[in-house]
Amino acid sequence: MSDDAAVLVIVDGANVVGSVPDGWWRDRHGAAVRLRDALVPYATDGLPGLHGPVELVLVAEGAARGVASVAGVRVDSAPGSGDDLIAELAAAAAPERECVVVTADRGLRQRVEAYGARCVGPRTVRPLPPA
Repeated sequence: MSDDAAVLVIVDGANVVGSVPDGWWRDRHGAAVRLRDALVPYATDGLPGLHGPVELVLVAEGAARGVASVAGVRVDSAPGSGDDLIAELAAAAAPERECVVVTADRGLRQRVEAYGARCVGPRTVRPLPPA
């Protein structure tokens, strides 16, 4: 399956990183790098209920901008609002391509669902660490 046919999975980096209180606020760039690296297996394996391979895009904003892409995960740095870039990516995919957005942000969910994207929560790609 080529990337053109693969499901586009867009990850709201700030929202997913912020979903686990692990000190990410002390090093936002480092937290984005760790998230990017944790996403790599999902590119080939897919998400729960969504078979791989998928095209994975991590959207970084603010202090997390400038994180490099790696094999399996493209990182797009938002020049302004990460939500705006995510909405643009979802709109560009619609309606020809299935798009899944990983976020818990209600306002963003409404925006991308208007383009036909499906949304899943941060725990889909970042489960809570063991207690």
